[in-house]
Amino acid sequence: MNRPNGSGQGAIPALDAGLAVAVAVAITFGTAYLSAEHGPGPIGYGLLAASAGALAGRRLAAPVVLAAIVVLAIAYAAISGPNVAFALPLGVGLYTITDAGRWQLAVAGIAAISIGSLVAGAVTGRGHAGDMGNSVWIAGWLVASIVLGLETRARRQLLQEAEERARTAGLTYEAETLRRTGEERIRIARELHDILAHRISLINVQASAGLHLMDRQPEQARVALTAIHGASKEALVELRATLGVLRQVDTPDPRSPTPGLSKLGLVVDDARSTGLAVELAIDEQIPDLPPGVDLAAFRIVQESLTNVVRHARAASTKISIAYRSQELLIDVQDNGSGGAGGSPASIGGGLLGMRERAAALGGDVEAGPVAGGGFLVHARLPVEGRP
Repeated sequence: MNRPNGSGQGAIPALDAGLAVAVAVAITFGTAYLSAEHGPGPIGYGLLAASAGALAGRRLAAPVVLAAIVVLAIAYAAISGPNVAFALPLGVGLYTITDAGRWQLAVAGIAAISIGSLVAGAVTGRGHAGDMGNSVWIAGWLVASIVLGLETRARRQLLQEAEERARTAGLTYEAETLRRTGEERIRIARELHDILAHRISLINVQASAGLHLMDRQPEQARVALTAIHGASKEALVELRATLGVLRQVDTPDPRSPTPGLSKLGLVVDDARSTGLAVELAIDEQIPDLPPGVDLAAFRIVQESLTNVVRHARAASTKISIAYRSQELLIDVQDNGSGGAGGSPASIGGGLLGMRERAAALGGDVEAGPVAGGGFLVHARLPVEGRP
């Protein structure tokens, strides 16, 4: 749809051409009917027709059209008797220029027609200057045209703003959905990494031990195979629980709870089954933890033990978990000589995952070698809303 504007070039819209014809017919026959004895004459009818015809270009050059109608209206007022016919094309012109956002020009147009009519009437002794009734009626019509133009423009702007808000809301919702989807994928990837890295590392260590002892110490090999069986079973259970969120159909609630500090003994037992001496010290003053903090603490300890088993060449590890000033503090320190993962490339994913978990809760993780040998992982997890 074409909208009114201050200037422009192009073909005349069919709607505006039809409007010009309709206004010309209406004011011509209306004037002939209302002033049968004192008609405006051929010149007057010509001025009315020209005024109506100018409306065909109202969307292409609204200021020019309004100026032409004002001039024609002043000329008509100077030669005609009391008649309001010229107010119709003038009102349409004022409405158009106001709807285009140029209401100042509309006010100027009313001032021009008022002053022009008064001057023309004073000079010629004819026109509408002496007819108070017609003057008031015309003034009301012209002001109403401006008000209608302002109302139409305001409604259109409100509609455009509503459409823009709806479009922006749609984009915002889509972006938020994508963000949440991305975060969920990262969470699932982190869970999978922690589960697989820990379990497969234990399976690898136990399998190596089993192969080494199979011929010389079959009973010890049986212990290693039993540990492999247990680790693989636990891995499958955790994988099913983690991957269940990817299903697109309703599934029963998982039968096993989300891993937390209460299940830390299983992780410690797995590490001990590899021959690693693990000392676990948990502060008895630790309150009930929010699920997110509980899971993060469990995964951080699990990943730290996994790195010790895989890379540290350590004989013992000490795990300390305490609660101080609304923060859960975790320390995992080994006495190994190989660091927590050998090269940075070999441990980057594990340490990055721990740091991301802590950062998501407003905490942090520090890791590095300690004086005298060994490697320390220190995690700080805020526990909001706890005394």
